Amino acid sequence: MTENGAYSFLTARGLCKAYGGKASKRAMAVAGVDFDIGERAFTTLLGPSGCGKTTILRLIAGFEHPSAGELRLEGVSLAGVPPERRPVNTVFQSYALFPHLSVADNVAFSLKLRRSEGDIARKVAGALAAVHMAEYADRFPHELSGGQQQRVAVARAMIAEPRLLLLDEPLSALDRKMRLHLQGELKDLQRRLGIAFVYVTHDQEEAFALSDFIFVMNKGRIVQTGRPEDIYARPVNTFVADFIGGGVMVPAEVRQCAGASAWIATPLGLYEAPASPALNAASQAALVLRPEALLSCAASDAGAFAAVVSSVVFRGDRFTIGAEVGDLSLRFNSEVLLDVGARISLRLDPRKTFVTAVGD
Repeated sequence: MTENGAYSFLTARGLCKAYGGKASKRAMAVAGVDFDIGERAFTTLLGPSGCGKTTILRLIAGFEHPSAGELRLEGVSLAGVPPERRPVNTVFQSYALFPHLSVADNVAFSLKLRRSEGDIARKVAGALAAVHMAEYADRFPHELSGGQQQRVAVARAMIAEPRLLLLDEPLSALDRKMRLHLQGELKDLQRRLGIAFVYVTHDQEEAFALSDFIFVMNKGRIVQTGRPEDIYARPVNTFVADFIGGGVMVPAEVRQCAGASAWIATPLGLYEAPASPALNAASQAALVLRPEALLSCAASDAGAFAAVVSSVVFRGDRFTIGAEVGDLSLRFNSEVLLDVGARISLRLDPRKTFVTAVGD
C-alpha cells in the first residue's frame, strides 16, 4: 500500500543499477531503492542531474536491466519482460517524432508495428482528441509548435492504452509560458485518462504543480518521499531543504525536543520551531529559513535583530531582499523597495521555519 492507502500499483525493492567494468570500480547510478507508486497517482522523481532519476525510469520501461533488486507491476515481476511487452509507454524529452510521418501516422505507428486489431483510425482520432490535436492530424512535426509536438508524443504513448505512462523531462525545452500551460494540460490529461504517471524533472516548481507524490533523489537514493506540501514544509535533511525552496541553513544547537517541536539556539536567537521527527538533542541541526519566514519589523519588536541590505532583486509583484546578519546571508520578500546598504530590523516567524538534520 502507498502512504495514502491507495493500491500499490508499481513497487521496487532493493533496486540497483551499476555501470562500469570491475565490480570494485562500478558506479552506482541507483543504489538500493525501495518505492511504492499508487494506481492513478501522478508521481515525480525529483533531483539534480546525475541523481539516478532517469535511470529508474529506464529500468521501469525495460530499456535497462537492474543489477540487483526487483520491480513489480500489479504484483507481477518485470524481470525478463522486454519493453514491448510491458503495459508501459514513455514520452521522451526530445519527443522522438518521425519527421517524415504525419501527426496521425506518428500516433498510429505503435499500433501498426504491433499489428493491432481493430479500427486504428478510430483509436488515432480518439487519442488526438484527448490531447486537443484532432485538427492537426494531417500536419507534419516541423509544422507544429513545441507544445503541439509534446501533445502528439503523449497521444502516441497513450494510444496503446498503457497502464503506466513515463515522462522524461518532456517540458524542459519549452519556454516558461508554454511550460506553465502544458503543466496544466498534463495534469488534466492524467486525471481524464485515470492511469499512473511517473514523471522525471529537476525543476521543483514543475514537480509541485503536477505531483500527487514526490520522490526526492540524491546520489542514486530516494532521500524523502511525500506530498509536495509536506516535503516543502518538513524537509528531512539539509539537502532536501536546500534543493526544495532554496532555504538558507542557519546553524542550530538542539537544546530540547518535544513532540514535533525543538528548542534551538542559533546566531539569531533562541527559538521553538517545528522539527524533523528523527531530530534529537545530539543531532547536528540547521534552522531552515526561506524568504517567507523573515519579516521586516521595528527595532523595538520582540525578537528583532539588526541586518544590512546587501542586494535587491525585482520579481514583478515583489522584491527579494538579500540581508547580511553578521556572517549569515539571508533573503526575504518585500513589497517595498529598499536601498542596498540600508540598516533594517528583521524578525522570523518560527511557524514558517523548520529544524532539520544536517546531511544529504
